[in-house]
Amino acid sequence: MSEIPETASGVVWQSSPPGSIYDYIKVASFSIGPDGLVDQWSRRAVDLFGITADEVRGKDPVDAFMPAELRPRGHRQIAEILDGKEWTGLVPFRMPGALGVHGVAEVYVMPSETDGGEQGALCIVVDVRALRRIETDLAASQAIFGQSPFGFLLFGTDLTVQRANERFATVFGGAADDHRGRTVHDYLSRPEANRMDAALRRVLETGESVTDLQIVGTAPGSTDRRHWSVNLYRVHSGSGRPVGVAGLGTDVTRRQIAAREAASARRNLALLNEASARIGNSLDLETTARELLDVAVPGFCDLAAVDLYQGLLTGDEAPPGQASPHAEGFGGGSAELRRVAIASAVSDAPLMTTPDCSADGTPAEVGEVHRYAFNSPCASALRTARVQSIPGEEGSLVQSTLAVPMVAHDTVVGLVQFSRAKGSEPFGERDRALAVELAARAAVCIDNARLYRREHQRALILQRSLLPPGDPEAAGLDIACRYLPGTTTTEVGGDWFDVIELPGHRTALVVGDVMGRGLRAAVAMGELRTAVRTLALLDLEPAEVLSALDEIARGLGSPSQNGRSAGGTQVPSRVAHKSREADLSEVYLATCVYAVYDPVTRRCTFANAGHLPPVLVEPGEEALLLDVPPGMPLGVGGEPFEEVEVELPEGSLLALYTDGLVESRDHPLDEGLRAFRTALTDPVRPLEDVCDHVLTSLDTAHGEDDIALLMARIQGLPADAVGDWQLPREPRSVGRARELARAQLLTWGLEALVDTVELLVSELVTNALRYGEGEIRLRLLRDRTLVCEVWDAGLVQPRRRRARETDEGGRGLQLVGLLSAAWGSRRTPRGKTVWFELALPDEGSASEPTVEQLLSMF
Repeated sequence: MSEIPETASGVVWQSSPPGSIYDYIKVASFSIGPDGLVDQWSRRAVDLFGITADEVRGKDPVDAFMPAELRPRGHRQIAEILDGKEWTGLVPFRMPGALGVHGVAEVYVMPSETDGGEQGALCIVVDVRALRRIETDLAASQAIFGQSPFGFLLFGTDLTVQRANERFATVFGGAADDHRGRTVHDYLSRPEANRMDAALRRVLETGESVTDLQIVGTAPGSTDRRHWSVNLYRVHSGSGRPVGVAGLGTDVTRRQIAAREAASARRNLALLNEASARIGNSLDLETTARELLDVAVPGFCDLAAVDLYQGLLTGDEAPPGQASPHAEGFGGGSAELRRVAIASAVSDAPLMTTPDCSADGTPAEVGEVHRYAFNSPCASALRTARVQSIPGEEGSLVQSTLAVPMVAHDTVVGLVQFSRAKGSEPFGERDRALAVELAARAAVCIDNARLYRREHQRALILQRSLLPPGDPEAAGLDIACRYLPGTTTTEVGGDWFDVIELPGHRTALVVGDVMGRGLRAAVAMGELRTAVRTLALLDLEPAEVLSALDEIARGLGSPSQNGRSAGGTQVPSRVAHKSREADLSEVYLATCVYAVYDPVTRRCTFANAGHLPPVLVEPGEEALLLDVPPGMPLGVGGEPFEEVEVELPEGSLLALYTDGLVESRDHPLDEGLRAFRTALTDPVRPLEDVCDHVLTSLDTAHGEDDIALLMARIQGLPADAVGDWQLPREPRSVGRARELARAQLLTWGLEALVDTVELLVSELVTNALRYGEGEIRLRLLRDRTLVCEVWDAGLVQPRRRRARETDEGGRGLQLVGLLSAAWGSRRTPRGKTVWFELALPDEGSASEPTVEQLLSMF
């Protein structure tokens, strides 16, 4: 019977269900009467011996199922049994349905009495093969259960432990039998026990096995977290009835640690890969710091902050990370740092909870300049360039913090703090190494950004220093200009413009653009601008100026010229050849427009070297692109430049510009030129307003390139400000020239200049008669200064020399140079022009020469 439940009335007997122990050991019975013949034969005997009751009842049992050779002994045993003796033994028998195959039965014979007092026997028979199988199964079960290196538990249907093996007892203490009746709640924490209990019930109810159930707990007497992999399956009786759940547990702590380390290594590699892709995309220091935190939070930590040295951010040339002796030596703390970025993945914690060790004990906000206390871990990390671990404070959300110095090229540029909140995994050695690597990568990018910012600022300073100071002035022109450098994320370009005063109140307008960026482009631009000014002073024609600039541009950036070293020594031809190849790769190309405007004739002569065409807006007309042959850029060489002379109406507007104004990545050149011309359709407004309107109308905020804009409104000199006379080539023309000059100056109200002008005009006209050719032309121009020009057809340029004491002549040009503000000569299409310039009396006349200066000429 399987169970005998007790009730209030006593014991209730229940039949054994199928699958009891008797089914397994195959017990059969039969009885022998006093005559030695079988009188009762059980059904199990039928199954065991294969003989029905009808076939064996009333027969000799020995003859019925024993082999012939054993029957004599069998008869003797039966006789003894009928004499009242008990007997136990192994009896061979014929297997049912198998010829020549014998089995062995273990027979228990017990004497019995009939109702009449006669001797009989009751025989209990067990198939020895079934017994041996049970013994083998028990031995195998014991070997698997008891000798298994894994923890083995058998839970009953009430989910209490029915049996535990020695391995389980070794881990959880005591003997194996001590664990009977316990539940999973006796071994695991409540959350884990609930998970295990739910899994046991599911297996018991559904019969579906559970494999690799991960359970975390601690063994008795230990604080180490252990990981077990548990497999559960339902156990059935022979009839298929569930009798419990078997559990096999394997300690996989080492595997979990290895898997965690492998996962950590993969995560670290992924973070480093992400850092390589995301950090350093910008040359802005603050942006780089934010990129670092975007990678680190939440993939690596929960909270983070970046501090950079204030000197690094302000462009201080002192090495970053060097605190002043006062600050460090006298307990003042670290050098000044600025909090540039903070990130947090803790939703219920403000950013101000980022761990800090500042000098005043309060966390720094973004943009705030602060110091770290001298003895703080953060200051120590900055001084020693080593990582410092900072445990979280009591009651803080932070579990621990890594203060990691940001080191680039052996220089500390700042500090980054990585923090993990309570409940997160603590920082390990791999994490420290990763933190150092992340900080180092960001530090290199920040240092590169610092170096770029320094070079950018220097280039910008150089570039701006070469631009015309203040508002340029020119005779017969109202001028306005704008210059917009590229953003700090783009390199300085080589754009420039200039307004150069030329003799005769003429003005040279220049706009150029060196192809390239950075400090070298700015230097090349400075060289070209200086060369333009020098060439302009020679009063060359625009095409000649560009031709000379082309030669200069081809030599920019070349450390050696014509195979000679910097010291002037001849270098080998092979070396010179390689040097020339290198020089060619460094040649700077540039575009330039050079225009000369004459306010007397209101004519402008243009020459273009690959630059965008000027724009002219006549009163009441639409803006037009002037048809000026573009020519080749400077530095290409081999092609002459053409000149175009254009008459500019009074009140018209002339605009010179660089490509940054009309071209960007989002706007093609044609579209930009149309927009520029549209913005210039109302040139009547004040010129400064027109410039502002152009910059606001066009896409000038792209920051991809510098923008230079030079605009001039044509005014021209009034007719009454010009005196122009032709003089015959005869001696009396000297006196006539003095009379004309005196009369014109008196008309202009410049009596204070009459004597000086008469003297200097006499000298120039006398030189023209003596050394020149053809007719003589005298012209006086009055604008911001007074200019006197004497023209003749001779090509010989006057040369100033110092006269000896015995010389009768040679002092005229010395006198001109002494009494005038400036003087010079220039070639003209039909000869030359000698000129001098005097300041107007109300603008500060030149001081009268001293007696010593006058005597020095004789």
